[in-house]
Amino acid sequence: MFNFKEFNIADWFSFYRIIAAPFLILLIILDQRSLFSWFLIISFSTDAIDGFLARTLKITSARGSFLDSFGDQSTFFAAIIGMLVFEWDFILEHYKIIIIALIPYFIQTYMAYRKYGRASSFHTYLAKLTAVLQGIFIITLFLIKPIEWLFYLTIAVGLLEIIEEIIMVSMYDEWVNDVRGIWWALKDPRRKRS
Repeated sequence: MFNFKEFNIADWFSFYRIIAAPFLILLIILDQRSLFSWFLIISFSTDAIDGFLARTLKITSARGSFLDSFGDQSTFFAAIIGMLVFEWDFILEHYKIIIIALIPYFIQTYMAYRKYGRASSFHTYLAKLTAVLQGIFIITLFLIKPIEWLFYLTIAVGLLEIIEEIIMVSMYDEWVNDVRGIWWALKDPRRKRS
């Protein structure tokens, strides 16, 4: 599937998140909350690092976008499992809002896989902001305590981002990466013209 010899430095940071996810889940199984929290911080940090390196060194690619998106999903999945195990009371207290936020996410994911055979990888500004907010919220949740206003802000921005992604999936017939948002998609020659 991948020729590891072709990986650039940004790809390796993304790949780290993919291989770290099972380790994070193992730490959950072993009830190692503190270690899980610190390794989760490392995984979230590599997300910022790979994007910065790819843009700075001008080494962006479709492979890198795929690895980044898959690494993000793997880390997010491990974080959700960690929340279910280590923060069950918080989940129970907020389950309705979490379900409301997850439904559009699953709709967007289904649309992308049905249309492209893989997850979307637009990397919009809203997606980046959502990832930062999620990371900050999850890290504070595990290391300090839940911050209510940050939770609601993360949910609100995440919902806006998912709505944007749903619209953008409907705008593109073919999988594309690195579209900053709807405004840029409207001017993008790669999108369908109907």
